[in-house]
Amino acid sequence: MGEPARVERLVSLTSTERYGHTILGMASMTIKSTYSLDVGTVRALERIAERWKVSKSEALRRAIRSAAGEAAQGTPDALEALNELQRSLKLTPARARAWARRVRTERKKASLRRETLGR
Repeated sequence: MGEPARVERLVSLTSTERYGHTILGMASMTIKSTYSLDVGTVRALERIAERWKVSKSEALRRAIRSAAGEAAQGTPDALEALNELQRSLKLTPARARAWARRVRTERKKASLRRETLGR
């Protein structure tokens, strides 16, 4: 059936210059990949790359390495972060219910004010 699919490997040379002819650095192995990103993410990536004066690929590599490093250091997930926050506030079920009542009352008052003002 033919030759099995191979991952295309490209050797790239890193450089401190964005598009310069002088090549400084060591060779590193890269794998060419395709990803779909939304417009906002692409624009953010372009701004980051421009600010750092590197290619979009390099900016993306740095962001991924940074995120992987944070995750490896035991960054708490959202639920654990919430639990930690509640512990630090000494939030008991009774205090949480009282807070919810106060907020609900404030929201109703704000809503009534808007209705009376014709908004």
